[in-house]
Amino acid sequence: MIDIQEKLEPRELQTLFNSFWKLSGNKLQSIQQEFDFAKGSPVLTVNGRYTARGWTDWTMGFLYGSALLQYEADRNPEFLEMAVWGIKERMAPHLTHTGVHDHGFNNVSTYGNLRRLLKNGAIPENEWQLNFAELALKCSAAVQAGRWTSTGSLGYIYSFNGPHSLCVDTIRTLRVLALGWILGHSVYGENECRISL
Repeated sequence: MIDIQEKLEPRELQTLFNSFWKLSGNKLQSIQQEFDFAKGSPVLTVNGRYTARGWTDWTMGFLYGSALLQYEADRNPEFLEMAVWGIKERMAPHLTHTGVHDHGFNNVSTYGNLRRLLKNGAIPENEWQLNFAELALKCSAAVQAGRWTSTGSLGYIYSFNGPHSLCVDTIRTLRVLALGWILGHSVYGENECRISL
């Protein structure tokens, strides 16, 4: 039975949050130090250790996006450094990967959070980083826009593996299309055909 406490205030959960962020930080450090990234992204755990799966690479953004959230929560610069390094060194292939629908998972979690933290002042102003993050989001949005499949006057966005693929989790990745549109990006295909975001 769930006991709903309608008068509970966020400050009453502070000790739980403190424990949560400490555990989170330890896990992020452990993955960064112990995981063999040559094998891919940390996807799932086997016997308590993260492992990769060759058929999917959709979780790298969670690692560095989580490091940004960790920094936002505790202001430990180690997590900001981890996130920025990981974004620069390991996230570029995820921006233009046309064979996956994981653009929201990977790119909004990383480049999107980096942009958000820069815009709200949680990270010191850095015009180069902001431009870098916004360009990355525009590239990711362009890849997602390329998934549009026309059915005449209507159409749909497929998830992966071609127009026959209609996995519902595509809805999660539409965030990157919205960000591309908010950032004023334009995408063009063959014969200067404009593809709407």
